[in-house]
Amino acid sequence: MAPPNTIDAGLTHRHVVNPTSAAPVKAAYERNYELPEFTIKEIRECIPAHCFERSGFRGLCHVAIDLTWASLLFLAATQIDKFENPLIRYLAWPVYWVMQGIVCTGIWVLAHECGHQSFSTSKTLNNSVGWLLHSFLLVPYHSWRISHSKHHKATGHMTKDQVFVPKTRTQVGLPPKEKAAAIVEEDEAVHLDEEPPIVTLFWMLVQFLFGWPAYLAVNASGQDYGQWTSHFHTWSPIFETRNFTDIVLSDLGVLVTLGALIYTTLQTSLLAVTKYYIVPYLFVNFWLVLITFLQHTDPKLPHYREGTWNFQRGALCTVDRSFGKFLDHMFHGIVHTHVAHHLFSQMPFYHAEEATACLKKLLGKHYIYDETPIVLATWRSFRECRFVEDEGDVVFFKK
Repeated sequence: MAPPNTIDAGLTHRHVVNPTSAAPVKAAYERNYELPEFTIKEIRECIPAHCFERSGFRGLCHVAIDLTWASLLFLAATQIDKFENPLIRYLAWPVYWVMQGIVCTGIWVLAHECGHQSFSTSKTLNNSVGWLLHSFLLVPYHSWRISHSKHHKATGHMTKDQVFVPKTRTQVGLPPKEKAAAIVEEDEAVHLDEEPPIVTLFWMLVQFLFGWPAYLAVNASGQDYGQWTSHFHTWSPIFETRNFTDIVLSDLGVLVTLGALIYTTLQTSLLAVTKYYIVPYLFVNFWLVLITFLQHTDPKLPHYREGTWNFQRGALCTVDRSFGKFLDHMFHGIVHTHVAHHLFSQMPFYHAEEATACLKKLLGKHYIYDETPIVLATWRSFRECRFVEDEGDVVFFKK
């Protein structure tokens, strides 16, 4: 008999897809998974009160620092083509693209703070700064803010979460568990993970470069609403009638930036705009998708259905990890303090590290931190996190 609050995640069936590659440790983890039983009150009380204090001045200082770095990098890039040696130019441009992508990802995170109202105590300041910064990065600020809020309110919920929603066995085209088990017994192939590595690499590239705009435009990897769902139209099922003005303002911000880019292209050249803006923008896309994919897609993460989900359990369905001290700093802690962020999204990022240390002590085994090198963790998640079962109150990724 299973101990109280322990869920049998169906591990008697986990060999259905690929019996040769099952990991005993993962199987034991899933089979003996215990539901978190914490209350929000006890979680909040373990964190010092000052961690919830917001400072608009401090937030604006971080914006000023990031914008200064972005400006200095841009000014430095204007000197690259003045070098006569082509080797220097060929080496300098990639350095600019990578560094500007990192800095602008940090700017994106600050706008994300504004969307959560954790930037300051002023809603007007938060939304003004957030709209300006996200519009510059071609993000419909309010539209994303609304859908992202729904993501936080339903993280890990199979039918209510908004992004990185797992596909089910049926959705990926596999037969039901019972039929698949019979096929495996007859030594017939029922594998999803025999995809050639080169194909996996191709889809990784597509997702990392275009996954973010695809999510905004057509809700790629989002909840299936059975109709065209987009962050750019007011009748999207993500939104309510009262959101109309916010959606229009969001679209306007993106259109202004696109207009500025088109004007600059006409005044200079498409090549210039590509070098200074478009390539760094693609690097921002890369970092955003990589960060969020690894936060919410991992073999250890459960997903819940209606009968078992609650806010606390959903908020713990995310993984903390480190990208190294430099990137952790440039990304304002969004990578290694994401559990704290999901529990208390209005906590400013500069207090999240202290809060995380307190949460670790309280949450124990329910706090998930992964030390796997980023490249290996990404490959593992792409190869092993393909689908979840059609049934079950608690489900884990399978491959």
